[in-house]
Amino acid sequence: MATESDLITCHVLDTTAGRPATNITVRLQGAETKGQPNSGAHTYTSVTDADGRIKLWEPAPGETSSLAETLKAIEGRSQWRLTFDTESYFGEGNTFFPEAVVVFRVDPGQHYHVPLLLSPFTYTTYRGS
Repeated sequence: MATESDLITCHVLDTTAGRPATNITVRLQGAETKGQPNSGAHTYTSVTDADGRIKLWEPAPGETSSLAETLKAIEGRSQWRLTFDTESYFGEGNTFFPEAVVVFRVDPGQHYHVPLLLSPFTYTTYRGS
């Protein structure tokens, strides 16, 4: 059974607790095309589900396109930024990193899955499948 998902997804695992990190607010920003630094910026938001995953993004206030529409309209490579609100997850003052930021490049038509392994004093990421 296929599930609907955007071309950019993520997954957060709390390595100190050994379980998915739920209810983390994540902001996805980007679409500046390589070689065109003022080509526009788009913003989307979501919250990790019970399995620590984000499969679909909601346009932020003022955003006029869905992520799928935006990615379809981009010609060439673009740069995106995921910002994870880790302080809200761990509690104020309980983490060295109040936000975990991951910047990555996207080529048209490909799916990008970005896992985040998280603890209060470190985070690691990689390109998943």
